[in-house]
Amino acid sequence: MQTDTIIQIENVHKHFGKVHALRGIDLNVGRGEVIVIIGPSGSGKSTLLRCINRLEEFDQGSIVVDGIPLDSAENINAVRTEVGMVFQQFNLFPHLSVLDNITLAQRIIRKRDKKEAHEIAMELLHKVGIPDKADCYPLQLSGGQQQRVAIARALAMNPKIMLFDEPTSALDPEMIQEVLDVMLALAKEGMTMVVVSHEMGFARAAADRAILMDDGLIVEQATPNVLFSQPKEERTKAFLSKVLS
Repeated sequence: MQTDTIIQIENVHKHFGKVHALRGIDLNVGRGEVIVIIGPSGSGKSTLLRCINRLEEFDQGSIVVDGIPLDSAENINAVRTEVGMVFQQFNLFPHLSVLDNITLAQRIIRKRDKKEAHEIAMELLHKVGIPDKADCYPLQLSGGQQQRVAIARALAMNPKIMLFDEPTSALDPEMIQEVLDVMLALAKEGMTMVVVSHEMGFARAAADRAILMDDGLIVEQATPNVLFSQPKEERTKAFLSKVLS
């Protein structure tokens, strides 16, 4: 495997009963690369993302993350400590303050003491633009603020890779940009990111590569400018004609 490849996906298949959700996916992600996966609902985008840290088991093929194959419980746990994931729903603990949400896993998994975990949490709250919300509880925050806390919580584990599964789709329109701004800053810092999103503007601004998936297959991939302005496949043209005004 090339040293600059951090995620290597080979011939991955996934079935949900009779539904063949992933049909032999091959994909390499370079270290520091930002990939945005687009496509219609039910195309397999989120399933593929969840396979990368084995939240979803795949039926065939192989996935290797930073040299570690996802083939044993020990390896899966090792990969999960290096891969941050941000979901459509924020998945914050409602009974814990923002600060405690960000420090909990640091202390349990990274074995940091309270002072260090607190300092890292505050630094990240500054990074995502809401240091004044440290003592609030999730339900006291807007959706955009909750999603920024979720990003800070993932970053607190010092991940090598960040996965985003439609991170703005549950947000009101005016809150979307504040989350995308945080993600764009991460991309510019060189974080390896795989993002499932309908935000074409973000893909244009941040992605090194855009990928269209449909019916469990990668239909086409290219730089965003090429994919959006000169798609080769008819399926890509049809999808983009509906989503690009």
